Amino acid sequence: MYKFFRGGICAVAVISMLASGATPAFAGRRSPIKHLIVVIGENRSFDNVFATYVPPDPSQSVWNLLSQGIVNQAGFQPSKNPSAAAQQHQAVNTVSYEISPDQTGSQPYATLPPPSTTLNALPAPPCQLSLFGFLFGYSGPPTCTDIGLDPEDQVLLSTGGTYQSLFAPGLGMTPVPDCRYTLTSGGSVDTLTNNSYPLVNPANLVSYQSKNCVAVPLLAAIIPGTPPPPDFATNTGDPVHRFYQMWQQADCSVSHATAANPSGCLHDLVTWVATTQGWGLTGTCAPTVANPSCTPPAAGDLQATYQGGVGMGFYNMALGDYPIFNALAQSYAINDNYHQMVMGGTGPNSQSIFTGDVYYYADANGDPATPASYLVANPNPVQPQGGQHPIDNFYQLDGLPALDPGSSSFGGLSNCSDHAQPGVTPIIDYLDALSYSPFNSGNCAPNTYYQINNEYPYYDHLGNVIAAGNPEFPAGPQFSIGPQTIPTIGDSLSKRRISWRYYGEGFDQAGAKSPDGQLYCAICNAFQYSKTIMTTKLRNNLEDLNSFYDDAQRGTLPAVSFIKPDDLVDSHPGTSTPPLFEAFAKRIIESVQANPKLWSSTAILITFDESGGYYDSGYIQPIDFFGDGPRTVMIAVSPFSQYGYVDHTYSDHASILKFIEWNWRLRPLSKRSLDNLPNPKTAQDAPYIPTNSPAIGNLTGMFDFHKR
Repeated sequence: MYKFFRGGICAVAVISMLASGATPAFAGRRSPIKHLIVVIGENRSFDNVFATYVPPDPSQSVWNLLSQGIVNQAGFQPSKNPSAAAQQHQAVNTVSYEISPDQTGSQPYATLPPPSTTLNALPAPPCQLSLFGFLFGYSGPPTCTDIGLDPEDQVLLSTGGTYQSLFAPGLGMTPVPDCRYTLTSGGSVDTLTNNSYPLVNPANLVSYQSKNCVAVPLLAAIIPGTPPPPDFATNTGDPVHRFYQMWQQADCSVSHATAANPSGCLHDLVTWVATTQGWGLTGTCAPTVANPSCTPPAAGDLQATYQGGVGMGFYNMALGDYPIFNALAQSYAINDNYHQMVMGGTGPNSQSIFTGDVYYYADANGDPATPASYLVANPNPVQPQGGQHPIDNFYQLDGLPALDPGSSSFGGLSNCSDHAQPGVTPIIDYLDALSYSPFNSGNCAPNTYYQINNEYPYYDHLGNVIAAGNPEFPAGPQFSIGPQTIPTIGDSLSKRRISWRYYGEGFDQAGAKSPDGQLYCAICNAFQYSKTIMTTKLRNNLEDLNSFYDDAQRGTLPAVSFIKPDDLVDSHPGTSTPPLFEAFAKRIIESVQANPKLWSSTAILITFDESGGYYDSGYIQPIDFFGDGPRTVMIAVSPFSQYGYVDHTYSDHASILKFIEWNWRLRPLSKRSLDNLPNPKTAQDAPYIPTNSPAIGNLTGMFDFHKR
């Protein structure tokens, strides 16, 4: 069990005023928090992390796979009275896109299809893989150390790997069903139950069939033999997490609505969407601007999209997974009703943390413009040609460019003000059928193409407009969405002369032709899209991670800090692992706690940008066309955190903005931003469901600012 120092609560003067019943001025703030630090990992749902968490106080409750009866503490479906809530169903969608397609005549999966190694699951640890950087023209030292890790944790960079293929057709590799999840039990082949399943094999109760493992000849020198059983530090596949896919996976319909689930989102099409559409990649397809779509899967082929049942996996905290986050939850506070703000992936969700809004395609002046056709999503199913059988749910345009599939998209934009646009009407019709009105009638401005999947910013990290050949953006400027004029929290803080910084790990090396030059996440940094930040002196507020450690040691941290780890340690499935991000977060916390004066007035929020396409059992409150999406993690680490507390207040990424604005007495960013929403009201017997929807909290429920 990890232990974390809670330390002195606050200064003597503050204690004295609180004890006397007076309300301290806090120098213009509403709380004793002088420093807020937001640490943003990647792509984990709440249930993926906290599936079997049990609060230390028996009077506390938590909504997770264990409490809902979906799994037991061993990580498997209970033998008595199991819940069918996580059971995955099949559907049919062959004419036009639907968010809740017809399941008439379709059966639930008998067993889950084996999870795939997917597009990006590293076959070997990053340290060893970086030795092959010369194949891609990189020079410089391998990525065997990371400034975000303590010395004792650097070994994690030499641990992991699937020992199997990923999507690299140019090197003769395509993903395979992950052999570590083809199980044996009692000498016979067993497959995964149609339910959530543990990504780490608990106590080796079952073992995998090593004869099914396919070696990777290119990497035989560094990963000989077959893979060991999956443990907490090994890489796994990466579930699809894109906008129209995630709406479909949630399977939201008012016909499903109940008093306990008034939005009617069932989360029962996670696997079906992944196996019919996935990322839009099949075979050895390499999408280009001239030919952005791939060949649809053959009927019944559950591995053609390189997904399988990967989205149903979770980690078992009850058996030792996520030990650091477990310790933090036991000692501080979590919110088990915290959500990504946008359905889909990293770019729009990361940016929503700083804007409470969604970026759009703009011309050079920042005005809404019409993008090239290959950037506009079309989730309607491909139509059969020449007597073919109907094609089930493979989208006409929604995929990944071959040159930079992680940060750019074909079909990354949608004009939701135009109901004739593919995919728009089913979402709008669903919102209009709810018992409450969506925010701003769906929040879709006229003739505006909003970014719904990852696309490039307009500027590189130095403030230069992206041009062809810029090494930071290999897919080229045709995937840039233009300079953004949507207000950011940086603008708001600066107007009030409140200090802030964005510490992006790898920022200084971004674009360098070396292994560590490829690790900075530009699409995660909303400020890099913003005209008011990147063309003014405010750009100097963007720094690398080493500056954070210096500021923490010297006591010169700004009022508000945003911290983004690099691709090695951000926990993104496939390319990173949970213990790497845990170790990263641990070092951030310890760096603050090493300065007692700083720690005494600091709150650290640890979250993920989005759920990563993993199954989550929590309630979804639809707010506008873009979301909300599934739950992700929120941990509040502070001397003022409620001890071992689980807050049930409905919240999302805009709640971080609401906390900043509450504490520093700021106004909402714009009329469009979700920080305008009221705090939730709830019935006593239904604490997770706002009765005044749409509504989101401001995170203050995780704190007790009257501690002595």
